Amino acid sequence: MLLTSLPADTFRQACLVVECYLCRWQIEIYFKVLKSGCKIEERQLETAERIKPCIALYMIVAWRVLFVTMFGRECPDLPCTALLEDDEWKPVYMIAKNEAPPETPPSPGDFTVMVSSLGGYLNRKCDGSPGQKTMWVGLQRMVDFTLAWKAFGPVQPKTRNGKRCV
Repeated sequence: MLLTSLPADTFRQACLVVECYLCRWQIEIYFKVLKSGCKIEERQLETAERIKPCIALYMIVAWRVLFVTMFGRECPDLPCTALLEDDEWKPVYMIAKNEAPPETPPSPGDFTVMVSSLGGYLNRKCDGSPGQKTMWVGLQRMVDFTLAWKAFGPVQPKTRNGKRCV
């Protein structure tokens, strides 16, 4: 039984109510990203004219975190360049795989695993799909790697006797 104030007199109206309710979990996750990832409640801006642009910016950031996470799950056949620039995915690929990026970009699903591994995702058989928290941290690191890539250019991974040099 689902209680609602929306009209549900016909089957079609009832289906619409259920569809709206199914979006609730995504809305909850969106606000979790705003609260936990963006730490929107910790902002100490004293006036509405200061807080409104801050909230607007963080709403875009939270949306991107959710969009990248869902893009990886929902669009496995597209290249990740449908969402990202070469300067974004190539450094993540090099760091996650310790090899030069391929000519063909990885799929969104593969990229999601790579970027979330930068945020602590372990990709074990029992782990399920990456979540928003590991994606949030991974995307933050991706921004840093992108800036370094743009500043210094691509650097080939160094190995010594087939082992990664750190």
